[in-house]
Amino acid sequence: MTDKPLEIAYEAKRITHNATGLGNYGRTIVEMLVRQAPQHRYLLYTPDPGREELRKRLPECRQIEIRLPRTPKHGLMKAWWRSAGVCRELPAGVSLFHGLGAELPRGLRKRGIPSVVTIHDLIFLRFPAYYKWFDRKIYAWKYRAACRQADRIVAISEATKRDIVSFFGIAPEKIDVVYQGCDESFKREVTDETKRAVREKYALPERYVLSVGSIEERKNLLLLVQAAARMAEPIHIVAVGKRTPYTVEVERFAAEHGLADRLHLYHDVRFAELPAFYRMAEVFVYPSRFEGFGIPMIEAACCGVPAVGAVGSCLEEAGGPDAVYVDPDDPQELADRLTEILADEALRRRMSERGRAYVGRFEPEKLAADMLAVYDKTIQQQKNER
Repeated sequence: MTDKPLEIAYEAKRITHNATGLGNYGRTIVEMLVRQAPQHRYLLYTPDPGREELRKRLPECRQIEIRLPRTPKHGLMKAWWRSAGVCRELPAGVSLFHGLGAELPRGLRKRGIPSVVTIHDLIFLRFPAYYKWFDRKIYAWKYRAACRQADRIVAISEATKRDIVSFFGIAPEKIDVVYQGCDESFKREVTDETKRAVREKYALPERYVLSVGSIEERKNLLLLVQAAARMAEPIHIVAVGKRTPYTVEVERFAAEHGLADRLHLYHDVRFAELPAFYRMAEVFVYPSRFEGFGIPMIEAACCGVPAVGAVGSCLEEAGGPDAVYVDPDDPQELADRLTEILADEALRRRMSERGRAYVGRFEPEKLAADMLAVYDKTIQQQKNER
């Protein structure tokens, strides 16, 4: 991409409001770009300051500027500002606008501002039963409109790209796949002292299989508990994620099958403590029925933990060929694979080493270069259309 300094604007509500998911995605994108391309300015537009602890996760540097509405907005006016008002407040000559969370404000084309939108997944269309009718309609309308309005679309996986083409009829040539990375903290060693402190704080078992992600039906934690019930050797399951009504179903099954004392659920783990959870685990299991990408698979690999995912979406893209993948509806298959992995230290070591090598493709330098190439393509595309 050109070294000429650019001003890149972002729809950044989730950066300042969401601790996980789209919030992590936005913060990671901005951090890697500012480190790899410090000649540019990164303008983060958010309807209110949000949470201080999330703003502090951004690098402190002059290249990043959080911008609020010129006049404070309240209630529904915040949503109006994000969907239309923000466009009027973008500076003259802004180089590009990037909607990080599948939304773009109206009026960008009229102002001649090139636009990119990131689409993470279309799970609400693939698995509508997991969503309320009204939410599905709103999401479908917003995502379709953003895909049509954007000059270019970033899909976070090949699986998501296929869904955009299939559900919205978008030409594949308009879509670029730019993978996600994970926070740098997962790549750093964790001291024995930190591990001991985390183990003591959460009363973690000495040996355990780990799962990370909201405890909801789509994430399919029940499959892991069902597999544990079929295994000859008892295992402890540590699951980190937000509780939902589905959690009760998981706990009920565990209680009915004598596993209650071996199921450990945590919903209040600090982000900074997650690497210790991973590094003390023997195996990581992500049995989700469908994901846009599956960052926990990368986090596990960076921490050197053998990973097991589910087939059916894009987890193979995140975990690579040396992770193990099972049918999300077959607890016996998962039980058999876990038994093999836990019994074979050489296999675990091989999966760990090859997993770490595979996720090298998700290093910030590579991902930043890919995203900057999309920006360059978008800017040049608009110039050619004039």
